[in-house]
Amino acid sequence: MLIQYGWSPELQDQFQRHAAQGLIPGRLVVQQRGGYRLITEDGEIEGRASGTFLKSASDEERPTAGDWVAIEARPGETTALVHAVLPRTSAFIRRSVRGGAQVIAANVDTAFLVASLNSDLNLRRLERYLATAFESGAAPVIVLTKADLMEDIAAAVAEVETIASGAPVLTVSSKTGVGLEGIAAHLPPGRTAVLLGSSGAGKSTLLNALAGEERMDTGAIREADERGRHTTTHRELVLLPSGGLILDTPGMRELGLWEADAGVATVFDDVEALASQCRFSDCSHVKEPGCAIRAAVESGVLPEARLRAYEKLQGELAHERRREDPRAAQENKKLWASRHKAARAWMKQKRRGPED
Repeated sequence: MLIQYGWSPELQDQFQRHAAQGLIPGRLVVQQRGGYRLITEDGEIEGRASGTFLKSASDEERPTAGDWVAIEARPGETTALVHAVLPRTSAFIRRSVRGGAQVIAANVDTAFLVASLNSDLNLRRLERYLATAFESGAAPVIVLTKADLMEDIAAAVAEVETIASGAPVLTVSSKTGVGLEGIAAHLPPGRTAVLLGSSGAGKSTLLNALAGEERMDTGAIREADERGRHTTTHRELVLLPSGGLILDTPGMRELGLWEADAGVATVFDDVEALASQCRFSDCSHVKEPGCAIRAAVESGVLPEARLRAYEKLQGELAHERRREDPRAAQENKKLWASRHKAARAWMKQKRRGPED
C-alpha cells in the first residue's frame, strides 16, 4: 500500500529510529482543520498531532498534506497520533496571512501552476507562483486550462513563455480532454504533483479528468469578472488510476513570498543579469548614471511591467527580512540613506553642468 504512495528504501532508512520506538509510517493524504487522514500499510486512518509534538514544532514544521509521518496507532481507538514528520524533499511555502510560514504541500516532485485561459490570466501572478515553486525544490510546470475557450492559444502560450524561466507551458481542456496526455506525462507511477492556482482556474476539474471520476467538487466562474469561487476547502492527495499522485489545494487569493530569494532570482534571471552590469553595485535603477536596467527599459529590451514586478517581489522579501531580523532593518536604512545621498549628489552635479 505505501509503495503506491511513494514509499522508498530511502524513506525506510530514515524511519528506523521511529520504528525502534514502536511507531509506524504513514503519509498524510487529507489535511483539514479538525485533523488528518493518513494512509498506512494497512489502509486509511484518521489522525491528529500529539500534544507534545505541537508544543515543540513551529508552524513550518507541523504536518501538512504530502508529509511522511511517524504515527502511533493505538489499539481500540479510531484516531492515531502523529509524533514526528520525516525530512521533506520539497516544501511549497507561502507567507501566512497571520505572519510566519505556512506549508501548502510537501514532498511533491512537480508543481502544476494552473491558470485559466480567460481574462484573468495574469503574468505577474504566474511569476509569483514560479518563484515559490522554484524555491520549493519541486519542478514547476505551467498549465493553462480551458483551452477550448481560447481562439489564439499559440499567442497566449508565447506570452507566458516569456516569463516561464524554462518551465514547460502546457495547455489543456478538461472538458474535451485535449492536452490531458501532456499532463499525464509528468505523472508516472509513484510521482507526486500538486495543483496550485487561484479559485476558478480549473484545478479540481483537471484532477477529476485525470482521475476519470468526480473526486473533487467544482464550481462555475462568475460571469462578471471570470473569477472562481472556492470549491476545494481542504488539501487532498489522490492516487490516480495511472499510479501517479496528485494533490489538490484550495484556490489562493494571495500568495505571499516566504524566503524565496533563490526562486525570485531564477524567475528574474534576465533582470539580475542586467543589474550586474550597472555602474554602481547598489544601483536603485531609478536615476543613477550607467544603469543597465534603465537603459534596457528605455530601449524596449526589458518591459517596464516586468521590472516593476521584480522590484515588488524584492520589496516583499526585504520587508519579511526586516520583520524577522532587526539588524536587517538597520542595514536597509543605511542602504537607502546612501542611495539618497548618491542621488542628491548626482542631481547637484547635473544642475552645475559639466566641468570646464
